[in-house]
Amino acid sequence: MKKVFFPIFLLVLCINISFSQSLEGDGPYPQLIIRGVMLINGNGAPPQGPIDIVVENNIIKDIQVVGYPGVKIKESDRPQLKPDGKELDCTGMYLMPGLIDMHGHIGGKAQGAEPDYVFKLWMAHGITTVREPSGRGVDFTMDLKKKSEKNEIIAPRIMAYTAFGQTSKSFNPLNDIPISTPEQAREWVRANAKKGADGIKFFGAEPEIMEAALDENKKLGLGSACHHAQLSVARWNVLHSARAGLTSMEHWYGLPEALFDSRTVQDYPLDYNYQNEQHRFENAGNLWSQAAEPYSEHWNSVMNELLELDFTLDPTFNIYEASRDLHKARRAEWHEDYTLPTLWEFYQPSKISHGSYWHDWGTEQEVAWKKNYDLWMTFVNEYKNRGGRVTTGSDSGFIFQLYGFAYIRELELLREAGFHPLEIIRSATLNGAEALGMDDKIGSVAIGKLADFAIIAENPLQNLKVLYGTGAIKLTEDNQVVRVGGVEYTIKDGIIYDSKALLADVKRQVDEAKAKENYTIKQPGIKQ
Repeated sequence: MKKVFFPIFLLVLCINISFSQSLEGDGPYPQLIIRGVMLINGNGAPPQGPIDIVVENNIIKDIQVVGYPGVKIKESDRPQLKPDGKELDCTGMYLMPGLIDMHGHIGGKAQGAEPDYVFKLWMAHGITTVREPSGRGVDFTMDLKKKSEKNEIIAPRIMAYTAFGQTSKSFNPLNDIPISTPEQAREWVRANAKKGADGIKFFGAEPEIMEAALDENKKLGLGSACHHAQLSVARWNVLHSARAGLTSMEHWYGLPEALFDSRTVQDYPLDYNYQNEQHRFENAGNLWSQAAEPYSEHWNSVMNELLELDFTLDPTFNIYEASRDLHKARRAEWHEDYTLPTLWEFYQPSKISHGSYWHDWGTEQEVAWKKNYDLWMTFVNEYKNRGGRVTTGSDSGFIFQLYGFAYIRELELLREAGFHPLEIIRSATLNGAEALGMDDKIGSVAIGKLADFAIIAENPLQNLKVLYGTGAIKLTEDNQVVRVGGVEYTIKDGIIYDSKALLADVKRQVDEAKAKENYTIKQPGIKQ
């Protein structure tokens, strides 16, 4: 059967890359000097430059101011390159810490998205560390984690958070017995730590089981994340989790429920069915309006307790954006060149595919979701203003959100919520590193930390769109329409990757998949 995809009005390819160039990365070198950059160091400080950064054996050894804007740099004042070193001229470019995606699923069988495709999209957007909050199993993730640590594959650093209760061929600590007691929960948590996982992703369980699992996990010093699913949230919301030791919450489920002051459960319609994706997401769009008013006594009380507990919010605004503007999400220009046919099919309306809830989505649902976002963003922005930790996660691979591209969209949505661009970069770097317990190694550009960087020719603070692989449209002084931006270099563990070459390879994979299936793109249900 011939399949088609919708045409978009604007082609996205503006990549001048030779495929003869190796995708495997350049380095690492005993010494690497990155010359002449404007530094955005991730800790909230303003840009500074020109700066030379010296890396030796994957450790930042020197960050040296080498001049002033508009003044020729004296070469004698610059760090000297050793005979076996590598020099990377990035004069006038902007350098940031490698970005951290706190909610990154490594593809999926249903989506037909395999790791190489996903990893290259992430790395092409400057993402050098990813926390995977459950996936295809701990064996699958741990294998990729180890290969990434050794730089045997092109991939970000991976932090593996196993889904609570998940088993595999080599990981079955309870011998197929479902977790139903606190002691079983503790046993599973101990086994997960022994397996080498970095943490646990929860969806909810009976209160005594959640309390036991989080307590044991905290004792072992592992991280934890939770998507407070509606099936358990009436008895166990974000406050319960935070008090028990949860380190971060995903999305916003469980937070409005903690903010209820005139009810104890969500106002579900009486024909609601959780297995019906349209019911689930449509009614979620009315949830924040049922919570306490912003800045009210109860609203402040919940926020203050979460702040006292040093709790982390990982909102993933982007993953629900199609709920408030379906056409915009469907027509994102990168789908044409970078979305696999199998992934595009997964996105379409379906009673089976998770997040494909477009059974009958219209204006009323979108308006409700826009109001939902206003209240949600108000809480997140105020949490940040009061000193709370907010991180950046994408949850890509669902609901028309594509790996890498969706992460940059998340940055834009943090801006919409009220974050200053420097606060956004901090959320995407240092805050994520702190939440992972890795801020001594990554998250900012500082002496003694690892050489993880994203380097771009344009100023991302002025326009976050330049971070998209497709860049941003700009009109030149002589009235020519051009595209600018896209990450130039992604450096992970001191290895230099040509970000645009990685993105071009993703396009090649997509082109080959389309050719194999004689696949083009159109709107479903529209005859051609």
